[in-house]
Amino acid sequence: MSAPSSGIDHTIVGVRDLEGARAAYARLGFTLSPRGSHIGWATANYCMMFAADYVELLGMAGGAGESAGLDRFLARAEGLMGLALKTADAGGASAQLQGLGVAASAPKDLARRLELAEGTVMPRFRLVDVPPGLAPDFKLFLCQHLTPAHLRRPAWTQHANGAQGIQRVTIVVEAPAALASGYRALFGGNAVLAATAESLTVRPETGGHLHFLTPAAFRALAPTADVALAPRGTTLVGTDFRVADPAATARQLATAGIPFRATAHGLEVAARHAAGCLVAFVAA
Repeated sequence: MSAPSSGIDHTIVGVRDLEGARAAYARLGFTLSPRGSHIGWATANYCMMFAADYVELLGMAGGAGESAGLDRFLARAEGLMGLALKTADAGGASAQLQGLGVAASAPKDLARRLELAEGTVMPRFRLVDVPPGLAPDFKLFLCQHLTPAHLRRPAWTQHANGAQGIQRVTIVVEAPAALASGYRALFGGNAVLAATAESLTVRPETGGHLHFLTPAAFRALAPTADVALAPRGTTLVGTDFRVADPAATARQLATAGIPFRATAHGLEVAARHAAGCLVAFVAA
């Protein structure tokens, strides 16, 4: 039997100024799909699409309705606030997780209006919430795409910075090793590559991986990072993107006037230039 999830579907960046965040990510060299608005919710978004995953910029759109905790998150900060995992069968994944002792929710439906030049389309999804024990202080859920053709067009997946997809999501937690069994349930027993007192690396079947670090380990690794860590609990701090040619990415960033730092890991852009999310570009 396959695991409930095969990998990262998308990350969610909560932003206070949706149009300003769109402009900031466009300066970073990303192509953004047209604006979408969630049906029955008080939120809207722009997305940066790749062949197998994507990044969602999520902002408040006014009016009444569900916000998936965005309003509470933005009262504290902006930046990475959630992570959606791939599933081909939301109902089956929910039942499988419950059988493994994970109190996953029943599937629920979500749709959004996507405003295209030729008219409005309605991407639809089925979501399964994962309990807080696997996602302390951040939003984690499984996402089944019911209308995938609405979300990806070739032009939307071509980015001036050369980004090809999500390579890594970095998450700061108090006790990384305590999460290992839960992520094995989500991704299968072979997904957890390394667990120590200070870090946990989870590599799903496909796509990018998750890197959990203690606050001390993160500060040792990135002492100048301009991300405010939660006093206790969890902070999703950044996303690395695969690029074919880091030198070309560096030229694009320089031309756009975006400061960056070249390290052994890749090209790092401070969170203040990316709506509170640390961004890095790494060789594919």
